Amino acid sequence: MKGMKMKATSNIILCLFLAVCLLTAVGCGKKADENKPISEVKTEAETMSTDDLRAAAISYKEAITAKNEEVEKIAAKLKDIPVAEMLGEEAKGLKADMENLKNSVSALQERFSIYYDKLKEKGADLSGLEI
Repeated sequence: MKGMKMKATSNIILCLFLAVCLLTAVGCGKKADENKPISEVKTEAETMSTDDLRAAAISYKEAITAKNEEVEKIAAKLKDIPVAEMLGEEAKGLKADMENLKNSVSALQERFSIYYDKLKEKGADLSGLEI
């Protein structure tokens, strides 16, 4: 009986430990930040491991892909607006949104390139990082 309780307790502790590890790993992912100063990104990239650089590059790639999808959706909406209404408020708003998204994508790409180039410099595997 005592041995079964000890084994059950060990299993519970192991499961809790694994759960904490998984939550930590998921929660610690780098977020792409288009407003992070370029100098800070460069300094950070200099000290990062290959795995950390790859994680950062993937984060930026995902953000760029998501923004590009938004750009495509807005472009489709603009395409549906009749030519006569292209100077209207709806079209102006969509064009402004499109411009903001393009600026955001550009900023993200600039930061992505820093991590990507550092990975390239280190001779790391670049597969899956193409945009």
